[in-house]
Amino acid sequence: MFAVLISAQQQIQAWRAAHPHIRRLIVGYSGGLDSHVLLHWLAMQQSAGLGCVLQALHVDHGLQAASAAWGEHCAAVCQALQVPLRICRVDAQPAPGESPEAAARRARYAAFAAELGPDAALLTAHHRDDQAETLLLQLLRGAGPHGLAAMPAVSRLGRGWLRRPFLDVDRAVLQAYAQAHALHWIEDASNANTDFDRNYLRHRVMPLLRQRWPAVQRTLARSARHCAETAAWLDVEAERDLRAARSDAEGLSIRVVRELAEPRQRNLLRYWLRCLRLPVPDARQLARILHDTLHAAADRNPCVCWPGGEVRRYREVLYALSPQAPHDARQILLWRAQADDVWPPLTVPNLGGLRMQKTVGAGLRAGLLTGGVLQVRFRRGGERFHPVGRAHGQELKKLLQEAGIPPWQRERLPLLYREDVLLVVPGLGVASAAAAASGEPGWELLWQPLAPRGSG
Repeated sequence: MFAVLISAQQQIQAWRAAHPHIRRLIVGYSGGLDSHVLLHWLAMQQSAGLGCVLQALHVDHGLQAASAAWGEHCAAVCQALQVPLRICRVDAQPAPGESPEAAARRARYAAFAAELGPDAALLTAHHRDDQAETLLLQLLRGAGPHGLAAMPAVSRLGRGWLRRPFLDVDRAVLQAYAQAHALHWIEDASNANTDFDRNYLRHRVMPLLRQRWPAVQRTLARSARHCAETAAWLDVEAERDLRAARSDAEGLSIRVVRELAEPRQRNLLRYWLRCLRLPVPDARQLARILHDTLHAAADRNPCVCWPGGEVRRYREVLYALSPQAPHDARQILLWRAQADDVWPPLTVPNLGGLRMQKTVGAGLRAGLLTGGVLQVRFRRGGERFHPVGRAHGQELKKLLQEAGIPPWQRERLPLLYREDVLLVVPGLGVASAAAAASGEPGWELLWQPLAPRGSG
């Protein structure tokens, strides 16, 4: 019965041979049967020369009163197996509209990703039964090929890797292994709660399917592999379309996207958003993106939002980014020089950082800043600016439009003032009256905005 574990071992060895830089294998250890079998199995291989440092990571979600006792159980098991254990406590409270299951998974994998360096791989004990349940859940949610591909055997996670060596192993094999080795594991009472979708499938639906089709787990897992192949082919096509649609502004060219058939448009947008590590919108939201952004009038700047992401259009280019943090345009930040006219870096909350760099014949005239206090303000309307190289001043709004700065960035640009005189606008330059002359000492303002996740 355990011959299938030998196959899993061979797969790990072949993968490690292809990735010799992997030095640490970290088991995601909940204390339940599946992860206990994985940990014990790997510990036995380690004694026979696994070739890697074996570690365990237990995530305490803090959602049940027994969670502290579970951590103690995991610590005792790891001590007996001589495997170092780290316990990580996370906040798994669901966000508005988020299910408890999804919130716990999000918090757990964030903790996993934070532990992984380039030399590490996380191993989880997902098995063939889990794969079959995942496919059914995705099918009932109306997922496409990427969702129906269920869980990949190997994927990137954080700076490292995620491997699922038991995906071709039935849970019955793991149960038999646990009994044969007299293992003791945690029984989480919530696993029997059929109010959760996965538990309902596991305890109510799958037993009925097995009565009619005994090999249902194997069959559904095979379907998941077929869907994974299809998803990989769709990604190849999407990558080709993405290269063609990339604009100079690092968004997507509306013109190029319009030329694609609708199925290719949807495939491209999904792939693009996944590449940007943004949540992929559902079919209804995706239809809104295509309708509202591709067919809007040229002078319109529509924005389509969904939980965790948004797509904006500006000047025939699509931009995708994570929702922007709250911003108060009325705030004023004071920036004071230290001794000897040293300007310490200034953090602009939720937006980025400013710093000054000494220069000659460029930037702000140094004498203008001696002993002064600068202010950082934001656009509130009606500002005028006369940058170097312009014959006269103009409304700041028009200058920003001419520079092609997207509207959602304009309100968040830090404007550098001394008293009520606008000195510098990032992206536009220095005020003509405040600029250093040739050979004159100056200060160059350097603006480093926070890189928004999915900024194109």
